[in-house]
Amino acid sequence: MARALKRLSILLADDHELVRHGIRGILRARRGWRVIGEASNGQEAVEKTNKLKPDVAILDVSMPNIDGLQATRQIRAASPNTKVVILTMHESDQMVHRVLEAGALAYVLKSDLAANLVNAVQDVSAGKLFLTPKVSNIVLQGFLKNGNQVAAAEQKRAKPTPREVQIIRLLVDGNPIR
Repeated sequence: MARALKRLSILLADDHELVRHGIRGILRARRGWRVIGEASNGQEAVEKTNKLKPDVAILDVSMPNIDGLQATRQIRAASPNTKVVILTMHESDQMVHRVLEAGALAYVLKSDLAANLVNAVQDVSAGKLFLTPKVSNIVLQGFLKNGNQVAAAEQKRAKPTPREVQIIRLLVDGNPIR
C-alpha cells in the first residue's frame, strides 16, 4: 500500500529575493509541498504567519524590522503549530543556542542550504529537531570548549589556595578577621 502524501504549507522569509527564489525552487520539487506566502522582513513574516497559519516557516536570522529570533518567538506564541526553520550564515554555538531557545526546531547554514533544507523541513514538520552535520559539530565544539572552561573553574574553585587555608585555620582557631 502506498504511503500517504504529506501535504505541507510553507512560508518563506528572507530579505533577499534571490534567496527566496532559490528556496522556492528547492521546495517546489517536493510533491504536496507548497509555498503559501513570502516575506522580506521579520514583521511581515509574523503578520503573514498569523494570517496564513503555515505548517512550517523558514526564516532568515538577519532581517530588517525584527530579526529572525524575535520573529520566531512571536510566531511560536501566536501560532504554536507552525514549526520554524532558521536559515543563517552565523556559525557559532551561541547563535544556535539562541535560535533553539527562541523556539525554532532547525538551524540550517545558508552554505548547506541545498543539501539540507528538504530534510530540515521534513524533520520539523514531524516535530523533530534538525541540525546539519556542520552545525552539530559547531555545537559539540562549543560544548567541549565551555565544558572544559567550567571544569577548570570548578577545579580551581574547589581547591583553596595556601593563603586561604591559612586564613581558614586562623578563623577556626578563633582569631578575628582584620
